[in-house]
Amino acid sequence: MTQAEVLLKSGREKPLLRKHPWIFSGAIEAVMGEPAPGDVVDVRASDRSWLACAAYSPRSQISARVLSWQEGETVDRAFIRERMIRSIERRDGILGLSQTNARREVFSESDGMPGLVVDRYGDVRVVQLTTAWADAQRDVITELLGDIGGCSTIFERSDADVRELEGLQPRVGLLWGAPLDSEILIEEAGLRIQVDIEHGHKTGYYLDQRDSRAVVSGWSVDAEVLDAFCYSGGFGLGCLAAGAKHVTFLDSSPTALALLGQNIRLNGLDRGNHGLLQDDVFKALRAMRDRRAGFDLIILDPPKFAATAAQAGKASRAYKDINLLALKLLRPGGLLATFSCSGGISAALFQKILADAALDAGVSCRIIRHFEQAADHPVQLAFPEGSYLKGMLLRVD
Repeated sequence: MTQAEVLLKSGREKPLLRKHPWIFSGAIEAVMGEPAPGDVVDVRASDRSWLACAAYSPRSQISARVLSWQEGETVDRAFIRERMIRSIERRDGILGLSQTNARREVFSESDGMPGLVVDRYGDVRVVQLTTAWADAQRDVITELLGDIGGCSTIFERSDADVRELEGLQPRVGLLWGAPLDSEILIEEAGLRIQVDIEHGHKTGYYLDQRDSRAVVSGWSVDAEVLDAFCYSGGFGLGCLAAGAKHVTFLDSSPTALALLGQNIRLNGLDRGNHGLLQDDVFKALRAMRDRRAGFDLIILDPPKFAATAAQAGKASRAYKDINLLALKLLRPGGLLATFSCSGGISAALFQKILADAALDAGVSCRIIRHFEQAADHPVQLAFPEGSYLKGMLLRVD
């Protein structure tokens, strides 16, 4: 059967010639054939020259995502297996991963498999499928991960909001192997951390912040710390272990704080030098400001405020608000470790937001260092959208 084709408008092939993997709906002149969501199509320029083969998704503004730049390559089970094995193996040489039993093994477009994320927690693999193509390949992906070995369980956490853009319903549940153990423990930087794979954020834990946690904890010795949007405590746990004077953990979720409490006890860090505060972070920061609370180190690691550039305006106001409040709570010489995981907020925009927040807070700040996602979340050079996590460590003069 002849493969369906996507024909681009004149001049709209330029991003693909630069190896950018997305084809937006507005760039398409015509669709030849009747491809279903998730089908593989050939992408051609207006002069009919072949450009790539891609996964088709008519419900999304990103109507096709490139799978291969090699003409004639067949996207089948063998193709997926080869991509998957290469992706998993290339993590083996990453500095620091030998000190943890949790890592990202497959990262969507950056590993040539758009919409497929595979995270490893000990002997459990967690799969997230966010595109029509990845969703259609669920059975193949599950079989291959089982064949590759090294795990006892494969669990699906395809409940990210972006599935709605593809016309997909959320799916969560066991795909292969043994049922999830009630206690999934990982190790990171000498800490033992319990992960809630079935109900926790993302696939259970923020693996992308591994490197940032290690750096921030090193600045926390003898400091009074506020870990806002703390979730299960990754940053603050590291600070307690490093010798922080006191850590205040702040999150709106009682479930997250209960898990955090278990992680504190699990690591023998229940020494009376921490507090758990359940509250809306914006509200709590304002209350702290009003009573003139002060901290030496504040960590802001909020959830995604803007998935797309269209949401950047509203998200910018939210980022400015929380960072302005945090800067007002810092003592002279204090440090702010602040992050954005919003794809719609660029690194340049994030720095401008922070500069505006410092101006309104009436403080002068210096950038001590920049943060980005851990190395097992690589970024294709021609695909800057893959660099979604950005952060800074600021010192208040």
